[in-house]
Amino acid sequence: MFSSKSVLISLSLLMALAGCGKGADTPQTESKTASASGSGTQCALESTKDGSPLLIKAVATDTPQAKEFLQTCINPYTKLYAGDAEAAKEGRKKFGYYSCTQCHGPNGDGQVAVSITDERWQYAKHVTDKGMFETIAGGSNGGMFAWHQQVANNPDMVNTDDILKIVAWLRTQYKGGGDTPWLN
Repeated sequence: MFSSKSVLISLSLLMALAGCGKGADTPQTESKTASASGSGTQCALESTKDGSPLLIKAVATDTPQAKEFLQTCINPYTKLYAGDAEAAKEGRKKFGYYSCTQCHGPNGDGQVAVSITDERWQYAKHVTDKGMFETIAGGSNGGMFAWHQQVANNPDMVNTDDILKIVAWLRTQYKGGGDTPWLN
């Protein structure tokens, strides 16, 4: 039979293995977490807080762009806003409407909270639109609460489409150097 000590060691080892690779700020590529768009499956969103699944499903009121993102993990507004300053104003309007400016400043440069427009990402996953969406939608351990309607279980909170517009507008405000993988 097994001794209680060997059972405890085995359980500890299993728990450690289960946690491997589940760091909340481990960068994930969009293609790695995206499901095949023709299969009807969804993008695998993860909580910034603990790496657990972030369960956001397409709903009847979602725009085609929101449904596309939830299936592919690719924000359809990012390239649009990068090439059309007039269209990008919609994202800026949402950023102000939902009071993001109170913590992140009027242009996302930081105020009470960190800048979200430079290369010093609070979480490495913010190098992708998917990662930025996950943090806005589900919150973080650093003081940001969950803003998405489904995650917060509050219909008055932000819907998928508005978060995508905010993320796309923030990308137009980027002041960091180097790669901009969200435009690839």
